[in-house]
Amino acid sequence: MEKLLRVKVHPEAREDHLEEKGPTAYEVWVREPATRGRANLAMLALLARRLGVAAKRLRIIKGATAPSKIVAVLGS
Repeated sequence: MEKLLRVKVHPEAREDHLEEKGPTAYEVWVREPATRGRANLAMLALLARRLGVAAKRLRIIKGATAPSKIVAVLGS
């Protein structure tokens, strides 16, 4: 079973920061630019740290090139 999370990403922020907006909603600011997937990788690492799971258990299933994404937590 997988858990789905709604995530809004803000690339090129001053600092890495994550806010929980609800039980399955997050807003994430990352320093990395939104080029070549760098902001997505930074977001996944920050989210994994917050959730206490390995980053490899997180997958972007919708919105890979958009600020609003759906992220699946695999095996949860």
